[in-house]
Amino acid sequence: MPIVAPSLLAANFLKLQEECQMLNDSEAEYFHLDVMDGVFVPNISYGLPVIEQIRTATKKICDVHLMIVQPERYAEAFKKAGADILTVHYEACPHLHRNIQQIKSLGMQAGVSLNPHTPVDLLKDVLDDIDMVLIMSVNPGFGGQSFILHTIEKIRQLRRLIDERALNTKIEVDGGITLENAASVVRAGADVLVAGSTVFKSKDPKETIRQLKHIA
Repeated sequence: MPIVAPSLLAANFLKLQEECQMLNDSEAEYFHLDVMDGVFVPNISYGLPVIEQIRTATKKICDVHLMIVQPERYAEAFKKAGADILTVHYEACPHLHRNIQQIKSLGMQAGVSLNPHTPVDLLKDVLDDIDMVLIMSVNPGFGGQSFILHTIEKIRQLRRLIDERALNTKIEVDGGITLENAASVVRAGADVLVAGSTVFKSKDPKETIRQLKHIA
C-alpha cells in the first residue's frame, strides 16, 4: 500500500487552510512541498514563509522537495520551517555526500531527486546514506505534465539496487501520477506517490487520495 503525498503546488492558495484541513482529514501521509528558485528550474514557487504556515496547520510529515541551486545554504532554515524530509537534486549538488550529511545532522530525513535524464546507477555510492530517492517522472518545474513512460524502468532498476543491499530507502515518484498509471508505478517498486493535479483538481480530492492509497 503506497504512501500518498499530495503536492500542494496544485492547491488553491486562496484557500490554503481549507486545503490543509482536507489533507489532514484524508488518508494522505505526507504533504509534498515543492520549492523552486527560477534558476535550477524555469519556474518560481513558494518558499520558507508558506512552509512555516503549512507546518502549523498539520501534524503530518512535511516532505520538502528543493528544486534549487546551493541547497546547503538553506537546509537549516527549512528545518526550522518544519521540514521532516528534505530532498535535494543530484544535478544541483556537486558535493552530494556533504549535502546528505548536512541534512541528516540537522535531524531530517535526506532525499535525493533524479531528473528524467539522470541514471539511477549514479546513486550507487550514496544509496546507503539516504532515506528516500525521488524519481522525477516529468521534467521538474511545472505541474500538470504527462508521465514519462521510461520512468517505470528506472523505478525497477532502483528497486533492484535497494533490494540487493536490503536497504530501507524509499522510492518516491513525482510527476504525472494519475489513477490510471499509479498501479504500474507501484508494481514497479514505488513506495510514495506524489500527486498534484490528480488530487486537487478532482471533484472529490479525499476520495481520489483514498483510491491512490488502495491502488491495486
